[in-house]
Amino acid sequence: MKEWIGLFNSSMLTIENLTYGFENARPIFQKISLNVKAGEFVSVIGASGSGKSTLFKLITGLLEPEQGDIKMNGVNVGNRLGKVGYMAQKDLLLPWRTVLDNVLLPLEVMRENSQQRIPEIREWLARFGLAEVEKAYPDELSGGMRQRVAFLRTIMTGKDLLLLDEPFGALDSLTKRNMHSWLLGLWEDLQKTVLFITHDLEEAILLSDRIYLLGSETIQEMKVNVPRPRNTEFIYQSEFFAMRKELGRLIQHEH
Repeated sequence: MKEWIGLFNSSMLTIENLTYGFENARPIFQKISLNVKAGEFVSVIGASGSGKSTLFKLITGLLEPEQGDIKMNGVNVGNRLGKVGYMAQKDLLLPWRTVLDNVLLPLEVMRENSQQRIPEIREWLARFGLAEVEKAYPDELSGGMRQRVAFLRTIMTGKDLLLLDEPFGALDSLTKRNMHSWLLGLWEDLQKTVLFITHDLEEAILLSDRIYLLGSETIQEMKVNVPRPRNTEFIYQSEFFAMRKELGRLIQHEH
């Protein structure tokens, strides 16, 4: 295992007693707490309306909590805009820009010299299996390739904490499984911390170190005590079925 994994003792993101609700409505969640340590892959699951995307908007600074603290690296951050990388379910690639130019976009926004970074970006494109399509436009790519480009563009923000909001949710099941295999193979090299929203229980168990179940005004945690590196064969093991059963039980209890 790489030295990065040893950073698990340092908290990248800490949420304490967070409460939020829309005006004149019952709170979406009340006094929830969670933490994400450096180098972890943590998933958030929950029924529609449980507040998963709202939680991400609070973390990114698009919304402000009514009560509670949101800390990054142990510091209570007031203005959080631009502090994390964010990837939505829809890839949001600019159709008039090539793959390479879409990946360069965060550098341009940050007013970096993007041309100097092209050799590095080409290395990343090769790792992501995109070297041969760097001059292609988004409408020439498969769904899986588009998501890889969007993920690489998120990494190019340079942020250590990445929020991924159901990035594989719109893909067919076969493409999704291929993306899981690809991401698991790449994970140790990324050296990023990920908070991941999904409705897919198998996906959460396969990819995550820990899972938070966001329910009506509550949050529960389940650890996935399976060493890395992992591969997709894990889903056929008895240990996986046991965790899937436990996660299903927790969800059923919420309802």
